[in-house]
Amino acid sequence: MKAKSLPNREAAGSFGDSNPLKFVADGMLGKLTRWLRMLGQDVKYSNSLDDPQLLMIAKNEKRILLTRDFELYQRANARGIDAFYLEGLTGEEKLAELAKRYDVRLEIDMASSRCPKCNSTVKPVSRKQAEQKVERSTFDHYKEFWKCANCGQIYWQGAHWTRIRKTLNAAKQILEEPEKEK
Repeated sequence: MKAKSLPNREAAGSFGDSNPLKFVADGMLGKLTRWLRMLGQDVKYSNSLDDPQLLMIAKNEKRILLTRDFELYQRANARGIDAFYLEGLTGEEKLAELAKRYDVRLEIDMASSRCPKCNSTVKPVSRKQAEQKVERSTFDHYKEFWKCANCGQIYWQGAHWTRIRKTLNAAKQILEEPEKEK
C-alpha cells in the first residue's frame, strides 16, 4: 500500500501540536470519518458535499482533504490543497494509512474523543444525567457515560468495544507489516 499526499508530515504539524490537523472527507469515507472522530480527530463530512465544495472547505478551513477519488486528489494538489488519497480497501487498511502518514494514534481516549455523528466533543456525564437517556439494562451494566456537547447523544463503552478494539488492533498489525515490494 503506497499512500500519496502533499506536503510531508513534518511540514503539516502533528496531532500533539497546539495547532492540530483538521480533515474534510469525501462522501465515500463516512465510516472512516466516524472512526477518526472517535480517535479524537476533527473531521468535517457530509455525503452531500460535491467536489467544488470539498475543495473550498479544504482550502478555506485549512483542512486536509481525505478522498478515494483519484481525480479529486489530483485537482486538490494542482490547486495547492493538502490532500490524501486513500488506497486501502478495508477500514483497517485506511486507518493504518492515516496512522502512518499523520501519526494518528490508534487508541480511543474519551478525554479527546469526538461524537462520531456530528464531530462535536464528548464530555463525561453523571450516571444520573444518563439514566433517562439510555435503556435500563445499559444503565445497570455500565458506570461511565459521555454526552455529545452538540447533539446530546449518550455514549458508553459497551459490548461493541470488543469489535472496536479488534478493528484498531488489526490496523496496528497492518502498520507493523514490512512494506511489500511492488
